[in-house]
Amino acid sequence: MQRNQCKTNGVEISYLDSAPDDAARPAVLLLHGFPDSAEMWTAQIIALHAAGYRVLAPDARGYGQSQLTTRVEDSALEQIVADLCGLLDALDIESAHVAGHDWGAVFAWGMAAQQPKRVRRLVALSVGHPLAYTQAGIEQKLRAWYAVGFLVPGLAERLLPVGNWRLLRSGFTGHPTPDAVRDQMARPGRLTAALNVYRANAPLLMRHGLPSVQADTLGIYSTGDAFLTARQMRDSYRFVRGQWRYEQLPGGHWMPLSQPARISELLLEHFSA
Repeated sequence: MQRNQCKTNGVEISYLDSAPDDAARPAVLLLHGFPDSAEMWTAQIIALHAAGYRVLAPDARGYGQSQLTTRVEDSALEQIVADLCGLLDALDIESAHVAGHDWGAVFAWGMAAQQPKRVRRLVALSVGHPLAYTQAGIEQKLRAWYAVGFLVPGLAERLLPVGNWRLLRSGFTGHPTPDAVRDQMARPGRLTAALNVYRANAPLLMRHGLPSVQADTLGIYSTGDAFLTARQMRDSYRFVRGQWRYEQLPGGHWMPLSQPARISELLLEHFSA
């Protein structure tokens, strides 16, 4: 597994590549969400590579080792989808299986909706289709209370680091690797760049959503997710024109980290079907 850089769409994107220059392997694109980076997919990269895939896991612009971005509009979904397609173009990859978690799932939905020829099969972890999310009722709106604070410039930047990132460590919302997240987000400008994903996309997606997707799609939801309801994932079938499959697991929000073997198994089942 190598970490490489690619200049595309005006930014330097850093990405993990399990098989550089191996054009014979079918490609898989793994997309992380907030507040993670490409390393969250390490277990799945190993499993998919062993099964014969070339696995690409980019750091989203502003995150990880990709170029720091400063403006809210830099983090718009259209820009990130363009980054992903530009990465595939630079590597001469016509299409890939795509899986995303959290905001990475939103970007995966967006890529499948806006660039259908680039996505062979789709896996969305935790976050359903944006239209299913916005129509998921009052319980989902109540669970998204934290996002309101994230939308206020400067507020989350002051609150999240308090008490050695207590909110990221606390109770049933706790992140499995809080120290790694703290180290990433403590670098100048990185927390704001990460939060700009919310500020650039949440209002727009709430108003306009996304078109339906054509790809065969697997939606994976964990019953202990403090931020999301099962309904917003289950109802995503209404916005999938390909075959739809729903899997529900126990456990919390960060499934790729807390249940790596099961997530790897589900990805392999779906991509090889």
